[in-house]
Amino acid sequence: MRILVVEDDEGVAAAIVDALVTRGHGVVRAALAAEAATLRHEVDLVLLDLGLPDGDGLELLRTLRRSSDLPVLVLTARASERDIVRGLRLGADDYLVKPVRLAELLARIDAVARRVPARTTDPTIVEVADVLVELAARRVTVAGVERPLTGKEFDILAVLARNAGVAVSRQQLLDEVWGDATVAASRALDVHLTALRGKIDRPDLFTTVRGFGYRFG
Repeated sequence: MRILVVEDDEGVAAAIVDALVTRGHGVVRAALAAEAATLRHEVDLVLLDLGLPDGDGLELLRTLRRSSDLPVLVLTARASERDIVRGLRLGADDYLVKPVRLAELLARIDAVARRVPARTTDPTIVEVADVLVELAARRVTVAGVERPLTGKEFDILAVLARNAGVAVSRQQLLDEVWGDATVAASRALDVHLTALRGKIDRPDLFTTVRGFGYRFG
């Protein structure tokens, strides 16, 4: 398996890379979020630190989840409950707090890798009834006809599509699309969801789960 190690600390990165190579994995290294974003298509799994020099690793995680189902394991010094919950809600497959034993890290990577085949055979395309959502291309068609969406409308649909058939909380939608659950963002979510439902024009595919969130499909 080819793994992208996103870590700006040279000592930590060197230890992780050595352990991965010894286990037989291919390794790609990035010290910056921008660099990691360009390398994501070359790997099978991302090992992600959150404290990066050019940005928050959670923003990179959010970006990855908008266009792919690439497995991401967070490895960070951030140990607060809020950071752990946000990381998992944004789509991290696992969350480890430094310092961590290399044997445990390798075992967690193996556990995540075992789950990958069951996730989806083509993580960039989701099809529900006659609605086709192409995550990487940021395009949606209904009965073969493309429906143009705004950026936020597509971001909302992408979160719902990646979890097709599963109820997604308002909190998760706000975290993934806006990054926070402010009053303004919550109101904007309602407006964009109404517009999205109108443009897709498949009311039976969008279900409001009272007191929780929404389900697509």
